[in-house]
Amino acid sequence: QVQLVECGGGLVQAGGSLRLSCAASGSIFRINVMAWYFQAPGKQRELVASITSGGTTNYADSVKGRFTISRDNPKNTVYLQMNSLKPDVTAVYYCQADIRPYISTWYFTQYWGQGTQVTVSS
Repeated sequence: QVQLVECGGGLVQAGGSLRLSCAASGSIFRINVMAWYFQAPGKQRELVASITSGGTTNYADSVKGRFTISRDNPKNTVYLQMNSLKPDVTAVYYCQADIRPYISTWYFTQYWGQGTQVTVSS
């Protein structure tokens, strides 16, 4: 069973920083893209940032220049460094990963973490 566990969320003042991490464990042969999404109450879940196994990144326009996504492949872990935080990024942040669990499987399966709350106070 694959598990994605997020940590690092919490309450921070505007202008502050947080670093989220998400570690995948269980039956993992290969991980393709890893990503962070956020979802505020009553709103659709949206992509914050993604990173491929080769290190290619993609960011939402609202966080460009302030957030940085990275990954440590040997540790099956993805990070999100969040700087210059503003209240408009207050949301639950979810880790997502496309994982090929076994060498015998030809497909990737999408997995999600349980989410971690990030609250930015003004």
